[in-house]
Amino acid sequence: MTPEVPEGSGDDRRISRKTLLKAALVAGAVPLLAGGGVALARDAGTSGKPLALTPDCDDGDDPTHEQIEGPYFKPNSPLRSSLVDASTPGVRLTVSGYVFGRSCKPISGVLLDFWQADTNGAYDMNGFAFRGHQFTDQSGAFSLTTIVPGLYPGRTRHIHVKVQAPGSRILTTQLYFPDEPRNNTDMLFDPALLMNVRDIGSGREGTFDFVLDVEQGPTNPPTDPPTDPPTGGTWAAGTNYNAGDRVTYNGVTYRCLQAHSAMPGWEPPNVPALWERG
Repeated sequence: MTPEVPEGSGDDRRISRKTLLKAALVAGAVPLLAGGGVALARDAGTSGKPLALTPDCDDGDDPTHEQIEGPYFKPNSPLRSSLVDASTPGVRLTVSGYVFGRSCKPISGVLLDFWQADTNGAYDMNGFAFRGHQFTDQSGAFSLTTIVPGLYPGRTRHIHVKVQAPGSRILTTQLYFPDEPRNNTDMLFDPALLMNVRDIGSGREGTFDFVLDVEQGPTNPPTDPPTDPPTGGTWAAGTNYNAGDRVTYNGVTYRCLQAHSAMPGWEPPNVPALWERG
């Protein structure tokens, strides 16, 4: 039987592969992320057999769970990895990690769209404060600079995110903070979505790895579902598109929702987060 972590310890989940990987750092056997975090799935997926959507790629107990979008999402967020400047009030927070597929291989070019409350617990519905999207780099890594979100009635502290690999469905979920009193009363709180968080000087640093339900073969990014070459149109991989740009693809007109650099797999019909018809 897997030992249980005692209640009140700040982590009521089972001892996980993440915990074992951290212990292995003593022997220097586990590679590190930039900034000192553990590369949780770097040593997995070498058997050649596709894995189920399992904790081997995540935190040792559950797959990355979906959660509701909530009432405060807005499309067209800016392309940026920092949601703050020097004058932004609040406790600074960096959230970093990797995005993996079902074979525990990191996925590049994954869209992550973050939104959250400000330090007073309010969402900006007029502009795009504390909203922004980014893409994972060639190693599948992402990093977000923001603040610790404030509290508002009925919810514990959390950060919203939509995650989408090229040509795949959108995962909508939320990230949570350990040792928050309201974790016990928030009806949406899911301990499987807890970040690892530590204090760094006057700020905080959180880490979390996402696992997407994406089959992975010998190529990365994945090519499933297959992408057919356009039979005619103006969309082209390698082009930098801005919000509002219009293209045609297979005889249909699309409007760009978020600035991005097009790549194979991100054809307009495959990525509703980036393109809409019209």
